[in-house]
Parts: sequence; C-alpha cells; structure tokens
Amino acid sequence: MINLVYNEQLKLYRKRRLLIILFLVAIIVGIFTYAQFRQHQEDEQKSGTTDWHVQVQQQIVDIENRLSSNRIPDEYKKYMRVTLGQLQYYLDEDVNPNAPGAPTFLKSFVENGIGLLFPLFVMVIAADLISSESGSGTIKFLLTRPVKRWRILTSKFISMMLSVSIILLASAIIAYAISGVVFGYGGWTAPILTGFDVSGDAVGTSGVYSLPMWQYLLMEFGLAWLVAMVIGVLTLMCSVLVRSTAAVMGIMLSALITGSILSNLVSSWPSAKYLFMVNLQLTNYLNGTSPPVDGMTLGFSVVTLLVWMVAGLITSYWVFMKRDVY
Repeated sequence: MINLVYNEQLKLYRKRRLLIILFLVAIIVGIFTYAQFRQHQEDEQKSGTTDWHVQVQQQIVDIENRLSSNRIPDEYKKYMRVTLGQLQYYLDEDVNPNAPGAPTFLKSFVENGIGLLFPLFVMVIAADLISSESGSGTIKFLLTRPVKRWRILTSKFISMMLSVSIILLASAIIAYAISGVVFGYGGWTAPILTGFDVSGDAVGTSGVYSLPMWQYLLMEFGLAWLVAMVIGVLTLMCSVLVRSTAAVMGIMLSALITGSILSNLVSSWPSAKYLFMVNLQLTNYLNGTSPPVDGMTLGFSVVTLLVWMVAGLITSYWVFMKRDVY
C-alpha cells in the first residue's frame, strides 16, 4: 500500500499541480492582504481615529442607517441585523473583532475560502485521479498488476487526503507569512468570541464564550479540512463514474457555483439543507453568521457532509470494483 501511495504522489508532483495551486494561493493572499489593508485605512479615515471602539461604533451607525432604507432586500436586512447584534456585543464586552495581525487575516482567509476557494483547489487535484488514466488507457496496465482493485482505489484516496492536508497547511503558512509583513505576526492569544445563537434576525448571546485566536483558528482549519475532504471524495466519485477529466471538473464546478448561489436563496426551501453544497460554510457557525435555512446547526451540517462523503466512497468502490475496463 505504501508503494502504491508513493506512486500516486509521484504522479501528482510530476504534473506540478500542487506547485501551481500554491503559486495561486500566494497571488490570492497578496490581493486579499492589500484589499484588507486598504479597508483598514478607509475605516480609520471614516472614523478619524485608530481607536477600534470608535471604528466599531461607526460600523454600527452605518448599519443602522442602511437598515432604514427601503431599497435593501429583506434577506440582506436579516444578515445586517445579525451583524449589528454581534458588533454591539463585541463593543459591550470590550473585545476588538478586527484586531490587526496575521492571525486575524488567517481567520478571514479561511472563512472566505472554505466554501469555494479550497474546494476548487481540491477539485483540481482529485478530478483526474481515475478519469485521466481511464481516458489515456493507462488504467489497464495498473489493473493488470497482481494488486486488488480496492487497494488501488484506496491508494488514490490516501494520496488525495495527503494532498488536501498539504494544500491547507501550505496555504496557512503562505497566508501567515505574507499578511504578517503588513499586519504583524502577533495576535495568537487575542480573544475572539464564539457561540452566538442566531435564530432568524435575532442574536442570542447567552452561550457566547471567549477563545484565544490560535484555538479558534485550529477549529476553523479543522472544519475547512473536513469540507475539502468531502469535496475530494465526491470529485473522486465523479472521476470513477466519468472518463473525461473536463467533464468531472465541469460537474463539480457547477455544483460548487450552484451551492454558493443557493446559500443566499434557499431560506424558503427547507429541503435544500440536505444538499452538500449548502452545508459547506461550516465556519459560519463559529462566527455567528445566519445559516442558509433556519434551524441548521453545526452538528447537522457536519453529519450531512459525512453522509455525502460515505455515500461517495461506497459508490466509488462499488463502481470501480465492478466496472469493466476496455
């Protein structure tokens, strides 16, 4: 099994896709860092001070003014009321929600990347694990060896899992290194609040508690790893079912884009909560963002994603073991 996994990793490195992904991460992080730096500058100019209390109070006033407008959709007003309640609680508890530092940037980077960016990177790696070999015919040579089919597929799954871990770890290191140049490398022990109970447009604060930033980031990256693994398994399943790598990438890309759109539109469609792409934003449960459908919880989304992952694995193994190769 070790030799099979080693062989799969060699294939990935020879294609240089991991290097390309990490290069893209560096570019994206640089753009995000500059955008966040400009945002901090604008906040300071608008408030006229570097005091975060004044800046948060200004944000609260801006949200209240926007809520009075009749041109804002009700769904967006719901999101704004939730944000308003959280900002007020941060202010009351004297906790800076946007404390400058590379760890704070990491938090924002994971929350913005978990639903689409990281899944796209994983999809690029997993899309042709089987389909490319089926299309080129090299799968025939692999299956003629005295190795059971389930061991071959398991080696590809383990290789994909290792690639997911490398992508997330390397992304964290790159994001920390680049953003730290601008925002500084401190802030690992800064307090951050979690445990907000969002129901409709009301924010419950009875279960809110404080965590150090490093512990909060471990939780977020753990959730991001789970999401990436689910997308990797589903992409692997498509790679087993479809012989064309382009078709696999098209299917998964369509699903991810559909999910990002549905997350903002399914509040009146309760059954949509069982779709895997509606449950990808797991970090929203930590920072207190409204779920796509009222009643959804972190436990529900995790279980839903695990069910999809198990179903994807079962389908992959069953088809790969039974299908004729020609």
